[in-house]
Amino acid sequence: MLLLYRLLFPLALLAVLPLYLPRMLRRGGYFRHFGQRLGWVPTLPAKCSGAQRIWVHAVSVGELLALGPLLDLLRREHPSAQIVMTTTTSTGYALAERKYGPNLTYLGYFPLDFWPMSRRVWEHLQPDLCLLMEGELWPEHLHQARIRQIPTLLINARISERSFRRWRFLPSLLRTPLAMVTMFVAASEEDARRFALLGVPEHRILVGGNLKLDFSPAPILGPTDLDTLRQELGLRSADVTTKNVSQPLVLAGASTWPGEEAMLTRVVRQLKGQGISCHLLLIPRHAERRTELRKQLRNEGWRVHFRTSGPATGPVDVVVADTTGEMVLLLQAADVVFVGKSMGLNKGGQNPIEAAALGKAVLFGPNMQNFRAVVGSMLEAGAGKCVEDETELVQVVAELLRCQKARDTLGHAARQWHQASAGAARCTVEVVNRFLGPGLPGSRC
Repeated sequence: MLLLYRLLFPLALLAVLPLYLPRMLRRGGYFRHFGQRLGWVPTLPAKCSGAQRIWVHAVSVGELLALGPLLDLLRREHPSAQIVMTTTTSTGYALAERKYGPNLTYLGYFPLDFWPMSRRVWEHLQPDLCLLMEGELWPEHLHQARIRQIPTLLINARISERSFRRWRFLPSLLRTPLAMVTMFVAASEEDARRFALLGVPEHRILVGGNLKLDFSPAPILGPTDLDTLRQELGLRSADVTTKNVSQPLVLAGASTWPGEEAMLTRVVRQLKGQGISCHLLLIPRHAERRTELRKQLRNEGWRVHFRTSGPATGPVDVVVADTTGEMVLLLQAADVVFVGKSMGLNKGGQNPIEAAALGKAVLFGPNMQNFRAVVGSMLEAGAGKCVEDETELVQVVAELLRCQKARDTLGHAARQWHQASAGAARCTVEVVNRFLGPGLPGSRC
């Protein structure tokens, strides 16, 4: 299987390059440190006596944020361990550099999963343990770990319904990457069940819980800072001179996908028609869609402000947060949050946990397949609401915006659910400890 993969990889790369190159150019920053993607990484200093090196790989912003509590525990329990981190996207790299950079021995881009490049990176980084987030099953990478007898753990291991069907379709010979993972620390019982059905022995599967549930929102804004943020975004009325004047309410679309922004503007228009004063805060999943959204929103006649333009000069109808890594900050300005990629043609869903942790009234569409366990738990706890279509979305948002008590009740349940669901980081560290042994005293190298 590996030989076939090595032969086909360059051909597959050439085939998909025309599809991905425009996206790389739109997002920008892809060619920074491009040599790292080809395996040109620096040789790291020798490890201190007794120190161990952990290679952590994560892709999305959500995955990187979820690593925070886990890395904090690792640093406390293994102060002499060295953490090297790789990611794939320029946005992920920027976040990792800002959030974790000072505590990392090395931060770089994950190499293309081609034999010469992967081998070179392994020879230079020389890890003692490799942690892969969620679904990062790269055959060459796993092979390089196996021939060096380095344990690899798939942490927060998830497998969507769609991916599960694809894996089941493959003959057992092509499921080799599953056999090369030392341990699967599954995000949920359902994920564990799916890995077992794909032939992973039960002794190599452990349910650790969803690391994203250990997320702790920060910083939390006080009333003055929150008012300043609303004013910067154009979500605060310019003529407010006393505290007795109520502020317009804000509906937020979190991690929206194409089609959902137009749907949310229609919702706001209907709410205004019902006499509900409401602003719209759009946080698109991909910030590079700003040009597309600017054209759409201006054609619809809205007063629009884009976050990257600096502070708003006055009140607006719609704010587009075309930045990365500000979800927690911006959602604090919202009264009701709709979670994107969950309505219409968009399927899979985006992460509802950040909004829940902030105690917001959380809504999502029926297409939350990638967060099935999370959403099921939220609904059971009364910590969120599923709306089937645009008509129901208008109805539910109107009810929540008209009644602060209803918003507070739903938001309180969301925060309580989030606090009760934590613990995955501790469980995952206990699994890591099996392969690292007890923490070694001393300063980090």
